[in-house]
Amino acid sequence: MSLVEPVPGEPAAVAEVGPDGERALVVADFHAGIEQALRAEGVSLDSRARQRRERLLALVARTDPDRVLFLGDLMHAIGDPGGAERGEIEVLLERLDERGVAATLVKGNHDGAIESWADLDVTAGAGVRLGSVGFAHGHTWPTPEVLDSDVVCVGHEHPAVRLEDEVGGSRVERVWLRGSLAGAAFAEREGGVRAGAELVVFPAFNELAGATWVNVEGQEFLAPFLPEGLTDGEAYLLDGTRLGEYQTI
Repeated sequence: MSLVEPVPGEPAAVAEVGPDGERALVVADFHAGIEQALRAEGVSLDSRARQRRERLLALVARTDPDRVLFLGDLMHAIGDPGGAERGEIEVLLERLDERGVAATLVKGNHDGAIESWADLDVTAGAGVRLGSVGFAHGHTWPTPEVLDSDVVCVGHEHPAVRLEDEVGGSRVERVWLRGSLAGAAFAEREGGVRAGAELVVFPAFNELAGATWVNVEGQEFLAPFLPEGLTDGEAYLLDGTRLGEYQTI
């Protein structure tokens, strides 16, 4: 079994994060309260906070983890969150606590000063290593400790592909990107990368958060180490369908 196993049909994975078999449910880019920001841009949407919370709690029930690890951007507002966004996060953390599930946030570029008011463990955005797995949000270079992991997990990118049919119709699907962690892209970083390490780029948990269309020419990646840091990267749909090398889809 892989150290990081996607949950079939979901933008989430279970990772082995401790020597005693500790398991974490990992989700990236939750973006609580995004509807408020979209309304400010003229997009009228009702809050989906309850649906997001129920989806996550259903995943907790399904996978029975020791902790939930948010791989950055639990918040959406870059500054101080509004009341609805803060309330969404506080209620979510309360529900996890009621189930005896710890919560950890690898801080993302949207997470502001969340550690000053939210009741969860917060690490720096450059990442943390738990067991043999490294976690970083992806908006900055990972730490040497993270790069020395067997598997490195990042979010931030919101990867997706645009698929076209024979009659010209198209749709956009969230995807996983998985491949070798390319040492050349990190040659100037302290310590380099572990030989044989794998890089996993998580799809966004929040379907409203936009995307990088990784198979569309001219789309630029957001992370400073992508696409150069991903060798032989392949794309997988949420249901596990292997699409092949993402550049050729």
